[in-house]
Amino acid sequence: MSGLKNSPFGKRLWGADEESPRKNRARFTPSYNVASRSTPSLDSRPTTSEGATPESPERGAHRDYGDRFVPSRDAGDMRTSYHLMDGATPSTPSKSRMIPTESDAIKEQANAIFSSILQTEVTPSSPQRSVSPVRQPAASTSTLPVTPTRRRLFNFTSPSRSNPATPSRRLDVPTDEAYSMSPVRAESRHLLESPRRQLRSVCKTPYRVLDAPELADDFYLNLVDWSSTNVLGVGLGSCVYLWTAHTAHVSKLCDLGSVTDTISSVSWVQKGTSLAVGTLSGRLHIYDASTLQLTRTYERAHSQRIGALSWNSHILSSGSRDRMVHHRDVREPGTRPFKKCQGHRQEVCGLRWSGDGGPQAATLASGGNDNKVCIWDLRGSKRPGRLGAPARTGNVPAVSSGGDDGDVPLWKFHEHTAAVKALAWDPHVSGILATGGGTADKHIRFWNVQTGSMLNELDTGSQVCNLTWSLTSHEIVSTHGFSSTTAQNQICIWKYPSLDMVASLSGHTHRVLYLAMSPDGETIVTGAGDETLRFWNAFPKKENHEARRDSRLDYGKLIR
Repeated sequence: MSGLKNSPFGKRLWGADEESPRKNRARFTPSYNVASRSTPSLDSRPTTSEGATPESPERGAHRDYGDRFVPSRDAGDMRTSYHLMDGATPSTPSKSRMIPTESDAIKEQANAIFSSILQTEVTPSSPQRSVSPVRQPAASTSTLPVTPTRRRLFNFTSPSRSNPATPSRRLDVPTDEAYSMSPVRAESRHLLESPRRQLRSVCKTPYRVLDAPELADDFYLNLVDWSSTNVLGVGLGSCVYLWTAHTAHVSKLCDLGSVTDTISSVSWVQKGTSLAVGTLSGRLHIYDASTLQLTRTYERAHSQRIGALSWNSHILSSGSRDRMVHHRDVREPGTRPFKKCQGHRQEVCGLRWSGDGGPQAATLASGGNDNKVCIWDLRGSKRPGRLGAPARTGNVPAVSSGGDDGDVPLWKFHEHTAAVKALAWDPHVSGILATGGGTADKHIRFWNVQTGSMLNELDTGSQVCNLTWSLTSHEIVSTHGFSSTTAQNQICIWKYPSLDMVASLSGHTHRVLYLAMSPDGETIVTGAGDETLRFWNAFPKKENHEARRDSRLDYGKLIR
C-alpha cells in the first residue's frame, strides 16, 4: 500500500482526496481500491487527474478499459505492419554489432523462409480470387459526342477461355485454391516443399594431433609453414623439424643450439624444396629440404629478430624488429639486399606476397606492431590519381629510405587499432586483401588494393592471430587468441562476402598463433602455446577438371 501511495498515480489520487472535504469523500472498499489502482492502463498517454476521482461532478465521464487491445491499421498498410519492407532495419539498432556465431546461418535461412511465406500469405502479389466489378470511368469531356449505333443492349455469351479469372472457368482447374485442403497458398506450399540449400558440415575434431615441444607462445613469430611438396616445417626452440604428410616421417633439418640462437620464422618457397629460416639474432638461412643441406646464410640480414618471411619466386622478403623490410635475390652471390623498405615505426610482424610467385605477383603486404598495413609495389608503380602527384599514404607522407618509387608504400591503411600480423590475399579475386588486428582491435578487414578502399569489416570478438583463404571455396579461416568473451582460442571459417560463420573449431587451450594449409587446400594445421599441432579437415575436395581432360589414358592425343 505504501508503494502505491508513493507512486505518481497514488500521489494524484491522495492529493485529490485531500482537496475535497472529509465528509464528501467516497467510501472505497480497501481490497477493491487496491486492485483498481494496481491495474495498469493500456492507454499510452500520460495519466492525469481526470481519472483520479471519477465521483467528482466536474470531472469527465469515467473511461473503462478492457483487457483487449485492437490496433488500428487505417494509417498504414499491411506490409509495413508486418515489417515486410524490403531492406528494412530495426527501429532501435544496437550500439555494437552482434558477433556472428555458427548457428546464425541456420537461423537466417529459417527466418528468410518464414518472411517469404508470411509475405505471400498476407500480401499476395497476384491474388487469384475473383473481385467485385468496378465501375468504368466516365468518358472524357474532351471527346466529341458520337451518334449511338444500332447495337443490342444485352449480349449473352459463354465465358471466355482467355479470362481465367471468371469464376465458372476458375473452378474447372483442378489445382484451384477452392479445392485446396492446405491452410496456406500454393506459392507457400511450393516454397516449403522445395529443397533447401544444405549448409556445409565441418568435422569439429582434429583427425591428427602431434606434440610440438618448445613451440613458442609468441604472437610475433611465424614458426609453421606447409610446402607445395606436402612437407610441414616447424620451428621448435633452436631446431627446425620436417614432417612429411605422405609417410608421417619426421626429420631434423637443423639445430642452432651450438651458436645459441633460436628460430623465429620459417617460410617455404612457393614451388620447390627451399626453406628460409629466420632467427632471433637476425640471421637468415636457406636450406634444401630434399637433401637437408644448408645452401645460403646471411649472417647480418637484420640487426634484430626476423619475425616474418615471404617468398616471391626467387625473391625473399624479410621483416624484422628493426622496422625494416629487406628484399634479396637468392640467385645473387652477394649478401646485401637489393632493396630496403621502411614504412613501419615498430616491428614488422606480417609479410605476404600476392599470387603464387608468378610474374604478376608484384604486390607485397606488410603488417606492423604500429597498427598499420602497407602495400608495396617493387615495380615502382604509383597509386591511381593525379598525374605527377607524389605517392602519399592517406594524409601522412610516406617515409622513403631512398629516391626509388618502390621504397614508398603504394597504400597505407590506418584503420586497425592493434598489431597486424594476419595477412591473406584472396586467390579467387585479384587485388583483395584480408587483414586481422590484435587484442585491442579484434577485427578482420577486407581491402581493395587497386583503389585503396576498405570493402568490409568483421568484429570477431577476439584477437586475430592468422588468416588464410580456402583454395576450394570462397571462404577464409581465422585463428584467435585472447578474447573479452568466453569464446577464445578457436578456429573460425567464414563465408565471403556474406561473412557468415560456417564453422567454429575448438580444441587448443592456448592462443592459436600458427596456421598453415596443405597444398591440396583440404586440410589446415594449427599450432598453439599448448605445444600441440592439430590437423583439421576444413574444406571439401576440389574437382580437378583439367586432370580429367589431360588424362594419360586419352590415346587420341598421342596420334600425330
